[in-house]
Amino acid sequence: MFNSASKPRVDRPAEWRSGLAGSVGGILLFEALSGLAIYLLPFSLPSQLTVVVHTGFGLLLIAPFAGYQLRHWRTYRRNSLTHGKLTGYLGLAVTAACIVSGIVVTWQSLFGARIGYAWDLVHLWTTFATIGFVVPHIGLIVWRDRRLQRSEQLAESVRALRAGERRYGQLLALGCGSGLVLIVLGALAYRPIELANTLPEDYVFAYGEDQPFAPSLARTDTGGAFDARSLAGSESCGSAGCHEAIVAEWQVSAHRWAAMDPGFQKVQTVMATQNGPESTRYCGGCHDPISLFSGTKNVFADDLTGQHGDQEGVSCLACHAIRETDLKGNANYVVSQPERYLFELHQPGQPAARFLRDFLIRAYPRQHVESLSKRAYKTPEYCAACHKQFIDQEVNQVGWVQLQNQYDNWRKSRWNHPGEPDKTIECRECHMPLADTPDPASGDDADYNRSADDGKHRSHRFLAANQMIPALLELPGAEEQIALTEQWLRGEYPVPEIEDKWAPGPAVSVALELPESVAPGETVKVKAVVTSNKVGHDFPTGPLDIIQSWVELEVRDDAGDLVYQSGAVDEAHFIQQGSFIFKAEGVDQYGNLIDRHNLWEMVGVRFRRSLYPGFSDSAEYSFGCPSSLAEAVADAADALQQDFELPASAAVAGQLHVRARLRYRKFDQFLLNFLFGEDSGATAPITDMSEAEATIDVVPRSSALTR
Repeated sequence: MFNSASKPRVDRPAEWRSGLAGSVGGILLFEALSGLAIYLLPFSLPSQLTVVVHTGFGLLLIAPFAGYQLRHWRTYRRNSLTHGKLTGYLGLAVTAACIVSGIVVTWQSLFGARIGYAWDLVHLWTTFATIGFVVPHIGLIVWRDRRLQRSEQLAESVRALRAGERRYGQLLALGCGSGLVLIVLGALAYRPIELANTLPEDYVFAYGEDQPFAPSLARTDTGGAFDARSLAGSESCGSAGCHEAIVAEWQVSAHRWAAMDPGFQKVQTVMATQNGPESTRYCGGCHDPISLFSGTKNVFADDLTGQHGDQEGVSCLACHAIRETDLKGNANYVVSQPERYLFELHQPGQPAARFLRDFLIRAYPRQHVESLSKRAYKTPEYCAACHKQFIDQEVNQVGWVQLQNQYDNWRKSRWNHPGEPDKTIECRECHMPLADTPDPASGDDADYNRSADDGKHRSHRFLAANQMIPALLELPGAEEQIALTEQWLRGEYPVPEIEDKWAPGPAVSVALELPESVAPGETVKVKAVVTSNKVGHDFPTGPLDIIQSWVELEVRDDAGDLVYQSGAVDEAHFIQQGSFIFKAEGVDQYGNLIDRHNLWEMVGVRFRRSLYPGFSDSAEYSFGCPSSLAEAVADAADALQQDFELPASAAVAGQLHVRARLRYRKFDQFLLNFLFGEDSGATAPITDMSEAEATIDVVPRSSALTR
């Protein structure tokens, strides 16, 4: 009754009882269900363990699946084509494709930088297809057997068939259940790192318990503390072959050292000594968020920064865990504590844990991508949270004072054209220029001029104007970072992405306006015109009480002797008094100069000079043409008349050679002397951003008047 005379006889009960068939079916059932669970259920400890067990069972399935399918095909290959046989062949095809794509994805997860999107998609859809064909294939056979059992009225052969089916069902349950048991055991055995999300018992709530991190405006989404480890560990982002280039760029950046910059550390110490350690929370939201949120900046803490391991400043997670920002500035953002992968917080020296961590992040990247990659990171408004600063009464005891404000400078400038990205230049386009990379973070189809497979990432060097800190800290790669920063300051750093939006040449240019000729003893008037060509905000920008950019003007005669000078730097590294300089001079409530970066005392400014984007400013100089050149002028005129019978107006005794340089340094020398001592030798490197040269002819007085 089991086979017609035209078909080879098959022992159907034995086929159902086959241990190979049952084990393959059980593992395949677990793989299908666990695959759907990984896709549909939220990120959690069980879902991660499901990925591990799913991968392990998938690898175990390869050999028995191949053996069983070969045996099964040889057994039934001569049978006529039926619906059951057709669904079987289709099920075999899609299951094989699912296994092959799973092998590829597993290989990429174990040894690559990321899984391929196409392979992952194939693996997902072939899972659905496998269910769609294998379930009907087995269901048709069982349905047919049920009809057969009714007609045979429980004859011996039918009882054997039913017993075989029960045995197959038991093996299915055993195979699938063993996977579930492993997941449960893994969840019970795993001991996660317990995070201490609590503030110290002696924590001082200077502004009330509802504002634990004030006067900084930075907040956590829970309103409470975050264990420092939850936002630290940036080096691990580059230890798995994933974001190596990005971490290397970040390692030498100003963001990386925002908390450990010796200047910041010294100023923080002064502020803590004068106003109390809890006042330094004002700086922590931007410079030192890990210490801020872990409660380190407390009146009873000996070390206001160094309690979070690598002392990372603005770490990868401190930046990427920000969920929303406000344009008010002063670190007005909300940060959430990232949910970490298994073993992600375990200490170095545990290779197995690290291996599993890296595997999980690559094999199951959804949480990693969704939690750490947001559209908000690509907007100027995101940068505004820290790149906009003010002092208010709670800090200076007087009232509100605007400090640096790069965001609003940019927003109101010629570089911002809302709704027209092909005309607008945004923060990231300048300060995070595209770099070729194999990094998993490459590609971005959310940008108007990029694609998901462009093979580029945004540089995390954050090139700007800090050419001092890499050298001061003697960082690996400091020379390259300094060289690139100097290129950046001079406008020589190539940014192909936006080269059609701005003019070539210096970022800030200097040009000379001067007379063609002068006579000895006359007053010479020279103008140096400084123009902001490429800067997207005020130039200079940042804390203008410590940053200096100035014009150095030098006038020499043909012999090289100095005729006039302004803007010279002396041996003690101070700029000549009366020089044309871009800076700000803040004052406290008593009119004293803010010259130690003691911004917490600032109530206003007595002087401020900077350049708005696209605008110019000019330095005017006046000096006398040396009378000593008069005799030379007369001799030259006599010689011309005697030898060439030319008029005296053509006589030129020589020239005045004029050179103007726009110079820049990050730190005022007075501040460095205050912070480190006059004998420390600490001084900020100077970058010449642009220069101009011209000559003035020295001629007889009558000639000078007519030229």
